[in-house]
Amino acid sequence: MLGFSHWQVLKGLAAVVGIVSIVSVALIYFIPAPPSTVIMATAFKGSSFEYFGQRYREIFARSNLQLQLRETDGAVENVKLLEDAKTGVQIALAFGGISDGEHTPGVLSLGTVYNNPFWIFYSSNELLDRLTQLKGKRIAVGPVGSGTRFSAERVLGKSGVNSQTATLLPFGGIAAVAALNEGKVDVVWIAGAPDAAAVNSLLRNPNVRLMSFPMAEAFTRIFPELVRLVLPQGVIDVDHVIPANDVVLIGGTVKVLVRSDLHPQIVQLLLQTMVEARSGSSIFQRGGEFPNSADPEYPVAPAATDFYKSGPSFMQRFLPLWLSVHAQRAIAVLVTAIAIGVLLFRFLPVFYQWIMRRRLIHWYGKLKALEASFETDLSDKYLPEKKIEIERIEDAVSHIRLPLTFADQLYNLRSHIDIVRRKITSRTPGAMAAE
Repeated sequence: MLGFSHWQVLKGLAAVVGIVSIVSVALIYFIPAPPSTVIMATAFKGSSFEYFGQRYREIFARSNLQLQLRETDGAVENVKLLEDAKTGVQIALAFGGISDGEHTPGVLSLGTVYNNPFWIFYSSNELLDRLTQLKGKRIAVGPVGSGTRFSAERVLGKSGVNSQTATLLPFGGIAAVAALNEGKVDVVWIAGAPDAAAVNSLLRNPNVRLMSFPMAEAFTRIFPELVRLVLPQGVIDVDHVIPANDVVLIGGTVKVLVRSDLHPQIVQLLLQTMVEARSGSSIFQRGGEFPNSADPEYPVAPAATDFYKSGPSFMQRFLPLWLSVHAQRAIAVLVTAIAIGVLLFRFLPVFYQWIMRRRLIHWYGKLKALEASFETDLSDKYLPEKKIEIERIEDAVSHIRLPLTFADQLYNLRSHIDIVRRKITSRTPGAMAAE
């Protein structure tokens, strides 16, 4: 009815299939499905990093995503693992002050998640209230490569407590607790939330004392990444009054770092996980204080900035992770289809008219060439061939099927054919004799 041949229809269908295939491949490339497994670097047993890593893993599992926790020596090693793509680590917890974006390209921050206090526990009848009193002591500061040891060496070093004036031992977490209980160390420098296994066991141990950090305010000025914290009297156990009095501590900010190539859907899930795990109030934070986008050391991922400003998107709120990817692809297909539809709606009528006219223009070209040949062939030697050609053109045109809207152009062509025929007829010998 529209004047298209079966071959043209097949070519059109093939073009549509080709476009759909290209769009599908492009969507798979630009909107890939998230991986089923992601690796996160935490720390050693009994650390707060391990505690929160397990919490994150539980939340990820609800989205049918496996979060593998890689046990490490701590924050320093975490940053190195994250920087090296060959390790497979894509998420890591780290302390402030260890490194920055300039020294670890390809690493982005999703913001800070909590203040992590540093605790100084000791088993002694002697009251320790100055860092210089730690000289000559056996101090558990965590394994080499841990953020705990990194911070301990920096802070204690300011008071002259270092590997030359004290014995710094690589015990951390549960191992540090055991070392103190067994008399292998005199002091434990440990980092972690009050409910972390290692810290909580030391807080409740009647044979262990907690040192109130001297000159905490001064150290936060010397090291801007540190914060001053106060552990109120009785906040751990009101009945047994633990601690027995207010204790001043210092702490570092903990941040979540990711590789810049981490799948966007995983980033969004991780941000929601961070909020769920740390958005409430606790001993050292007010409700809603964490997580936040404050990170002066690393560039904050744009997705994180948007998340903290506007919250999760509609799809993130109401769609599971596996379905949100398909929804994004469907939206992309819909937008593409609308864009193509608008173009087709605008240019298809023009293209259609060109196709229809092209079928007539072809024969107009043949007819014009035949008419022009009269000027070059004055002898009429090839007049019989011209008669055959005009008949062939007329026969071909008579079999053209065009929509009714193009009927006037078809009749114009047939009229022009008749004009040329009359010219041929007028040149034949019989016609000239009749005149």
